[in-house]
Amino acid sequence: MYAPNVERLLELIQPDDVVLDIGGWACPFNRANFVLDAQPYDTRGAYALFGGPRSQGGDAEFFRADTWIVRDICEKTPYPFADKSIDWVICSHTLEDVRDPLWVCQEMTRIAKRGYIEVPSREAESSRGWELPNLAGLSHHRWLIDIDPGRSHIDFLMKFHRIHTWRLSLPAAYLRDLPPEAHVQWLFWTDGFTYAERTIHGVDKVDQELARFVAAKRPYPPMRRAVGRLADLVRTSVVRLARMRGNPRA
Repeated sequence: MYAPNVERLLELIQPDDVVLDIGGWACPFNRANFVLDAQPYDTRGAYALFGGPRSQGGDAEFFRADTWIVRDICEKTPYPFADKSIDWVICSHTLEDVRDPLWVCQEMTRIAKRGYIEVPSREAESSRGWELPNLAGLSHHRWLIDIDPGRSHIDFLMKFHRIHTWRLSLPAAYLRDLPPEAHVQWLFWTDGFTYAERTIHGVDKVDQELARFVAAKRPYPPMRRAVGRLADLVRTSVVRLARMRGNPRA
């Protein structure tokens, strides 16, 4: 979680508030009274294995083994909390991972009065070099997410395989130049927020959306863009010719 927002949360949360951390296994929010995650309590703090913090949100754990609830957070059974019984729900770097973030959002707005959501920025998730040189974002992330704090709205767009091509992603140098606050995006919300999945059908429209986002960031000089477009045209022509000649694998 972005460190300045951890401090802000600790200032906002009152001593008697009931706090739930959804998906907090890798780096639990210690002020949470409850944690909901698919992984067990005894294995918490996995980020520490990769040089990250073992936990955030204070030194003492408010949750216990018996308030750590192991379950699939996308399974269509309501979470074991009554409507608006949670004062604060925290969901940090989880929605981009799971198969049904809309269900998680639905349950958060049902059970909680207010909350905090954090996910990777669209720029970070669209950049190569975060995990591997030719891979955009992280390999286990399923969604490209856009948060509009002014509208308290979250859009989820499938992370299409096409994003891993150079023309439809941002270079590693772009990621290296991003300041820490631009690697993530977040939403502090009260009383609820709206959310939706954006759907795009057809390779051409997928390419248009991904290319639109990259072009807006202007990461490549004009000559590189022109050469890239020419290379894509040649590649597409070769594939179409091979298919016309009866090679279905092309």
